[in-house]
Amino acid sequence: MFEGHDPYLVALSVVIAILGGYTGFSLAARIRSAPGVSPRTLLAGAAAFLAVGIWTMHFIGMLAAPIPPDAVYLVLPTIVSFLICALVVGVSLFFVSIGEPTLLRVVSSAVLLGLGIASMHYVGIHGLSGNFAMEHDGGWVILSVLIAIVAAYGGLRAFLARQDGIRLIASSVAFGVAVSGMHYTAMHGMHFVACSPEVARAHAGGLAASQQTLSIIVSVLCFVIAAGFLLSLVPDPRRQSTALAASPESPVAPAAAAVSPDIVMPVTMTAPRLMPGAPLGGIGQPLRSPAPRLPVEGANGTHFIDAADVRSVRADAHYTRIHDGTRERMCPWSISEAEAQLDPGLFVRVHRSHIVAIPHVSFVRKEGDGAIIELDGPSPHRVPVSRAKIAEVKARLGLARRHA
Repeated sequence: MFEGHDPYLVALSVVIAILGGYTGFSLAARIRSAPGVSPRTLLAGAAAFLAVGIWTMHFIGMLAAPIPPDAVYLVLPTIVSFLICALVVGVSLFFVSIGEPTLLRVVSSAVLLGLGIASMHYVGIHGLSGNFAMEHDGGWVILSVLIAIVAAYGGLRAFLARQDGIRLIASSVAFGVAVSGMHYTAMHGMHFVACSPEVARAHAGGLAASQQTLSIIVSVLCFVIAAGFLLSLVPDPRRQSTALAASPESPVAPAAAAVSPDIVMPVTMTAPRLMPGAPLGGIGQPLRSPAPRLPVEGANGTHFIDAADVRSVRADAHYTRIHDGTRERMCPWSISEAEAQLDPGLFVRVHRSHIVAIPHVSFVRKEGDGAIIELDGPSPHRVPVSRAKIAEVKARLGLARRHA
């Protein structure tokens, strides 16, 4: 497969694919854990770095291949190949970032992304122009497309999971190797065939760039990817402060109140309260009383909203999103911690990823095996109910059937 290829450029192409994957996945992971940062900005950054990593890897692989020395790169197909890559990566990430990431949604996105990566490769490879023609073996083409789809599925799964440390590195390495494998599999099934100058001139046309010009462009993009990778290693102070605020033993809460006079952070919000005569839960841990207010992250710090104003709580990786009837806001609690903190007489967990305030339910409808409920407010929103929770929800809403 690598016969005639420059081994150093082959190795560089794999490394660039891995670094691009790491940077893109790192930005994607922060979509769920970076308060005060627009998810659209992070999603665009993740898509851009993944697309640049894939495209740059492809053209480093082209420079590593034994291509005829008189070959040039047509500018239009080369640009179109990058636009295809950027478009399908962005659409796929957006598609799995909205709504519930069901298996069908993820598989559909992976197929779209895999076909986009393969299209980028073959459009880019046919941007080569010279006194030759290119032929492709059908079996190798199909195999390369399948590898691209598998690589896309693994990448999207990494996007959906909360990735950090070793898992993020492992996902990036697997993605980089898979994308590179797709490229070199396709190259193995391609052959250059000599043709007459008349035929070559018929296929040529438009603005062209030499291999030296492409090398300069690829070098600049390699620098961009390396810079993005190094920046992704810099710790995010917002994530550290959020993690400290979410820790029950953290002394940061009262300290934050002292530093910022407009942020009130009572100790009872981050430390369990022991009620008179209350039993201990677990190994010497006091049971928590219902929280009167919930912490939410804003652009200028931590704020609090009354539990009575909360409509729903949605799981978002290790954190949650609180809907107050107007909009969703990031909360440093996990879905399990929120369920333990909220008053069970007013709130019920209707889905593995959703908690709702029963007093604010204004509408309920059966849908498929489960149900949908709507919560009131200036901006009403709907929440899914799992099949296992339908009976409990009906009972809490007074809709349970009465038996004689």
